[in-house]
Amino acid sequence: MEINYTVVFINSAAVLGLIISFYRNKQKTRQALKIALKGFIKMAPAILILLILVGLVMGFFKPEVISSLLGDQSGVLGIVLASIAGAVLMIPSLIAFPLTASLVESGASIMVAAAFITTLTMIGFVTLPIEIKEMGKKLTLLRNGISFIIAVVIALLMGALL
Repeated sequence: MEINYTVVFINSAAVLGLIISFYRNKQKTRQALKIALKGFIKMAPAILILLILVGLVMGFFKPEVISSLLGDQSGVLGIVLASIAGAVLMIPSLIAFPLTASLVESGASIMVAAAFITTLTMIGFVTLPIEIKEMGKKLTLLRNGISFIIAVVIALLMGALL
């Protein structure tokens, strides 16, 4: 088993910070830990969904299929597919990043991963009605259209750089 020193460093820093915090103010530290526990309990369903979603994606799509649809050879079509999926899906970043990492490990290109994550965070197809109500139709469509173009440009730049 290989030791991931980054994980060891981050967790050690967190434990050290917790010890220092507890030493300085026990009451605030306990309160912070209670808030963190509530947050963890609130996030638990999303983590479970992540495990199920990643398992389903990896179960339904063999690495060869993922590679052919979303790999380096997929080119602009792969970027467009990932961009549309990212724009349409309403997935929290907590789930999206590990899912994207699994896709990359299964053969998806970095360009496709960049397109998916960028559109996922910049475009809200599901939330369009709310955005139109608050900002107006013209501004909403303009913002989402420009965001989509920027996401594709970011993906192409990632492909050119890597």
